Amino acid sequence: MLWLRPLTMLRLLALLTLCETVRTGFFVSALPVSGPALPLGAAAIGAMAGAHYLADALAKGPGGLLIGRWGLGAALLPGPLLGLLALLLTRHWPHPASGVLACAAWGLGYAALWPGVMSASQALAVPGRTARALTVSNLSVAPAILTGALAVGPLMKAHPDLTWTALLVTQSLTVLLALSLTRLRLPAPERAAHVWRDWRPVAALLPAAFVQTLAPALLSTVLYPLLDRLTLTLRDLWLPGLLAVITFALSVWLIGRRADRGHPRRALLPGLLLLAVTFALAALPGMTALLPLLGALLGVGYGAFITGWNGLVARTLPEGQRAAAWGTVMAVEALGYAAGPVLGGAAWQLAGVSGVFGLGAAVFLGALLYDLGRARTGRLPGGTVGEAGRG
Repeated sequence: MLWLRPLTMLRLLALLTLCETVRTGFFVSALPVSGPALPLGAAAIGAMAGAHYLADALAKGPGGLLIGRWGLGAALLPGPLLGLLALLLTRHWPHPASGVLACAAWGLGYAALWPGVMSASQALAVPGRTARALTVSNLSVAPAILTGALAVGPLMKAHPDLTWTALLVTQSLTVLLALSLTRLRLPAPERAAHVWRDWRPVAALLPAAFVQTLAPALLSTVLYPLLDRLTLTLRDLWLPGLLAVITFALSVWLIGRRADRGHPRRALLPGLLLLAVTFALAALPGMTALLPLLGALLGVGYGAFITGWNGLVARTLPEGQRAAAWGTVMAVEALGYAAGPVLGGAAWQLAGVSGVFGLGAAVFLGALLYDLGRARTGRLPGGTVGEAGRG
């Protein structure tokens, strides 16, 4: 029944949003703030977070395979259950060893969530709007992540017992939502998958997937030192940030149509070029005078890039193993996010602000040249740049 599609997608997005709120709030805010009182040291907290995120990244491909074998709903249930167990152990019986094991198990169970939601979004999208639907699903968790990162910490400092209760109740809601989806299965493919022929184009996406997530992650651990070096505060970023949000939304809506109605590269390639230009301008001396321009360019470029990328991935993944392929691509993206802070820190040590942004510009330019080269030789999935869309 077509009317069930939006209701199913809303439940999946609600599950993803609640899970990300708890996960971010737990690892970014609750553990660092309440760790000394539990007592858990900084090393134990770091090991718990690292074990969770590493397990999540490495298990995304196998998690996608489980979706094909068990059905989407059944594969999503272990994550909420194991997350609830990890929270209960940390709150009532904290210990470094059990904490690391529980968080690693939570990461393994969590791994099917993102590939499952993205493959469901692709399967249930209105024809002709797949790239934009995937982008909306991709970004729907932004408020949840901000809530977990910025709201849970202050609340934990003021009312720790209330905050732990809120986290446990929210995680319990994710278990109930997952239970309501246990019978959900994605539509069966119309044809059997030919393993090597269908997965070879996916392999061509992986280098681009790695470098395209590596670039923004360069800033993750040097943001505040960078602001200090430029004598800026977070308040100085409000106007550029607002411009970025506005231009991003317009870019997704207007340029995203080109990804859906024409070919994804008509959005992807201009997006990568704009991002490379934005980072190159930010590497110049006196970049603070360009902040409003940089914000606008960043919004347009990122909106075009992410819509085009989602559209290209959607066209490439083998229909019969879509969830597993989403998991594989997202696992490589996660490795890019993991490598970014290391390279960003090294660039900061060697060349400061110019080094970080210059490296980011080079990474985006490299991704652009790679995609252009594969498109011209016909080896990157989706045909040539000028090819019309197939629906």
